[in-house]
This record gives sequence, structure tokens and C-alpha cells, in this order.
Amino acid sequence: MVVSPPAASGAADAVTKSASPAALGDPAWRSVLEPLLAGGRSAGADLVEVFLERSDHLGLLAEQDAITSVSPSFGAGAGIRVFLGERDGFVSTNDLSPSGLRLALEQALGMLGLLLPARAGGFDGLPNLRDFAAAKDGWLRACPSLGEATGRLLEGTDRLQRHGQHLQVRRGSYARDWQEVLVAASDGTFARDVRLHQSVGLNVLAADGDHRASLGRRYGTSDSPDDLRRWDAEASAADVCASAATMLYADYVEAGQLPVVLANRFGGVIFHEACGHLLETTQVERGTTPFAAMVGEPIAHEALTAVDEGLTDGAFGSLSMDDEGMEPQRTVLIENGILQRFLSDRAGERRTGHARTGSGRRQSHAFAAASRMRNTYIAAGPHSPEDLIASVDKGLYCKSMGGGSVGPTGQFNFAVEEGYLIENGALTRPVKGATLIGDAKEVMPRISMCANDLELAAGFCGSVSGSIFVTVGQPHIKVDSITVGGR
Repeated sequence: MVVSPPAASGAADAVTKSASPAALGDPAWRSVLEPLLAGGRSAGADLVEVFLERSDHLGLLAEQDAITSVSPSFGAGAGIRVFLGERDGFVSTNDLSPSGLRLALEQALGMLGLLLPARAGGFDGLPNLRDFAAAKDGWLRACPSLGEATGRLLEGTDRLQRHGQHLQVRRGSYARDWQEVLVAASDGTFARDVRLHQSVGLNVLAADGDHRASLGRRYGTSDSPDDLRRWDAEASAADVCASAATMLYADYVEAGQLPVVLANRFGGVIFHEACGHLLETTQVERGTTPFAAMVGEPIAHEALTAVDEGLTDGAFGSLSMDDEGMEPQRTVLIENGILQRFLSDRAGERRTGHARTGSGRRQSHAFAAASRMRNTYIAAGPHSPEDLIASVDKGLYCKSMGGGSVGPTGQFNFAVEEGYLIENGALTRPVKGATLIGDAKEVMPRISMCANDLELAAGFCGSVSGSIFVTVGQPHIKVDSITVGGR
């Protein structure tokens, strides 16, 4: 529930009516937040958490040789969550005045049948601030200006024209997202961070008579204001156009049950969607994961180890702290096929018993945090990509994956954007129109070989706590058998 309350006029003196400080790094926030936490605890809540946010977004779209959309947006707000046993109440607000925050707290408490007392006590106060943002406060000013960003994006669409053939549509997009957060909770959490993400994408539609090919690539990194300046537009455009030229005249694939080799980088989207979500405690709470009672048991082939972490420098899902103020860690989800643990947040720990993993994430203050992935990937194995292809007599090589859909318990279908037949252990003809169809519980034991070329790719993930920045990844992997939809 989003609330924009008027100033409160209650008699309680826990929070004054004066304006809150604007900058989240201002030490004066302590005097605003401590009375809120004390009041919530005095009302009977087991835990009170306040998430404060400021954000600055810029989105650009280039079509052919013109900028067709410029989309700036700015935001500020707070999300207040209170826990009582396994239950919680959450309210968000754009009113950051002490009275506005107080009213949001009252409403969150009210969801649990609790009342804010006239006077609060019994809270020892917040510890020293863990300020991860101190070295990052100049990042937003150091990012490319609007003029510089538009110039770089138009450079990308111009390079598409130079490298492409039969191109009907050339598009480029750029997004810059800056976020400052401050998290305070009655368990002694008090931390601030700044996050910066930039991404750029190129898309083409090629057409020649009845032949069509539509392809795209997106590149993204975090925590570096110079990322767009360092982007290699020439190489990116050449990559997209080469794939489009190959797929333009490709034959359609025949449907069947086939062995498949999936390329590295964004090929990891299938593991992320079909299995990764099933290893979040949000799924355990809902009873929608088939793996809920299988910790310590095999759920995949012994060749497979899978990791989720928030530590890789520059990766889209890396964090100095999660949205509940916990520092990230490396979490081994599956080791040699054996399920090791689930990703967990505050609510997941309380409701399922799985310890927190620094995975509490949310799109903004308007969402309560939930257990979400960060940088999630299948670990490298001992083989070369050529070994995997050579082991297949007749199958499909998926160089690039497109869009898809996933059911609540792991059923999935994903389009293959760029594919090739494997015949007698070698790549032969390009094919299009392929779709991979399967179920996570059935497919995981069939991933029998992992190559030694792990790479990561930037992505976006939507779930119960909104859209967040994530990384997917894997080395080349071989799936012994999967349903391939086609003609």
C-alpha cells in the first residue's frame, strides 16, 4: 500500500513535526529514525525496519539516426515494515517528514493489530552508521551528461547501419539508474549505500522478401560512471549485425526431443528463471517450489554446481549491502548436484527457518524486500566448449537466447534467438524458430557437461518485490535431452 499522508496532529511527542533532512547521509536522520524504531517496538512489534530512498533515472531511445525518447525521473520515499511473529505489515510513503513517517508506521502497526503508544521506550538506539556510500557520493555527477549519452547512443545506431545488411529497423537504448538508500532497523541495522547501473542495448530487424531476422544485445555494468564512455559501439554493432545476417536466411528447425548445447553468458537465463526462483524462500513460503524439503538431496546432475553471490566487481547484481542492510556473501545453492541452501531475507528466515543470505532486495521504497537473486550462475566445469559439441551426434546449439515464460513451479519455454544444428559432433547449418520447452525438476538432472568458459551477462528480473538488476551466467553446458519446439 502506498500512502501520502498529511501532517499528523497527535499528542505523542516521539517525533516532531519539523522537516526531515534531505540528504540520506545527514547525521540528523538518526534523531528522526530512532523514535520511530522505539515507538514500533513499544507497540509490541518484534522488529521494525525503515528503508529510505532517493533515485535518479535517465532513459534514452534512439531509432534509426534520431533520439525519439528522453525519459528522466526522480524519486524519494520510505518503506516501513513491522514484524510480529511470522506476520508483517508494510506501508510506503513519499512523505519523508517526521509526521509522515509516523503515520506510515501507525498504519503498518495497525495491519498487525498494534497501536503506537503515546510515549516510547525500551530501545537502546542505533549503532554507528555503516556508510558504504562515502566513497560513492560523486558518482552521479561523474556520469555522462545528456548530450554525451545521446551522442554515444547515436554512434551505436550509426555503426549498425555501417555493418548491417537489409536492415529495416535500427534501435539503441540507454538507461542510467542511480539510487541512494538508508536502512535502519530495531535489530541494530543502520547502513547507507549508493548504487549505480548503466546499460546500453542495440536491436535490429533485417528483412529481405519473405525472410526476417530480429536480434538484439544488451550490455550492462555497475558501479562505474565511465561505463558508457568505455562501451565499444563498433564491436557491439558488428556482433549484432553478424548474427542478423546469419539468421536472415536460416531454415526453420524441426521439432523433437534433442540434446542441446547452450552457449555461455546469457544462456544462464534458463537456470535463473526455471530453477533459481525455485531456490528463493518466497517460493518456500508459498509452497510453489518442488525443492522445499530437498536440502542435502540431489536435484541436478553431479556435474552441476550453481552459485548466487553479490560480490563480483562491476556485475549487475553486486551490492555493498542488500536492501535490508546486510552485506552480501557467496551462496552455493547446488554443489555437485546436491541442494545446499535457499536464498533468504528477513521474512524468509522468520517463516521458513532458512538463514538470511544478504538477498533481501526490492525495486524501490514502494516494495517490501523479498528473497531475490543477485549474480546467479552455473559454475565452470572441466571441459572445453568443443568437447560438448563433439559429444553430440544430432542436436541443437543455442548461441543466443531470446524471451520466454516460466510457470510458478518451474515449467518454462524460451525462444532461441540464434541457433545451429549439431551433426556428427560439428556445427553445421543455422536454424531459427526453435523454442526450448521443459520443467526444471526434469531438466536439471540432464545437464551432464559444463565447459570451462564461464561468463556473466547483465539482466533484469521481475518478481514480488519489483524489477531489480541481476546477473545471469554459465559456461557452455550440455543438456542430454530437452523438447525443442519448431516446425
